[in-house]
Amino acid sequence: QLQLVESGGGLVQPGGSLRLSCAASGFGLDYYAIAWFRQAPGKEREGVSCISDSGGSTNYADSVKGRFTISRDNAENTMYLQMNSLKPEDTAVYYCAADPSYSTCRVSGLIRMYEYRHWGQGTQVTVSS
Repeated sequence: QLQLVESGGGLVQPGGSLRLSCAASGFGLDYYAIAWFRQAPGKEREGVSCISDSGGSTNYADSVKGRFTISRDNAENTMYLQMNSLKPEDTAVYYCAADPSYSTCRVSGLIRMYEYRHWGQGTQVTVSS
């Protein structure tokens, strides 16, 4: 059974850092495009970052460029989102996603929900003093 499980969310003060993890089981992440999305209360889910299956293409939302970094560890079959300089507006439920298509996350600047076949259950990140 293909499954993604997030962890690492929590409460952090503005300016602080968190690292989200997303462990995959039932398939190997190294052949998948991977992404992080988030959904704040009362707002639509939005793309945060993605990497194509080969790692040749990486996209970030303008709101997180320079602060967040997406990565994966193929040996651990886990993907990560390092979040630095966190702001209250980063408060949201964060979801990881993966897709086996070669074309996913290949268009510069775009992180599209409909491209991703597999999703995690979400982890809450709250940025507040």
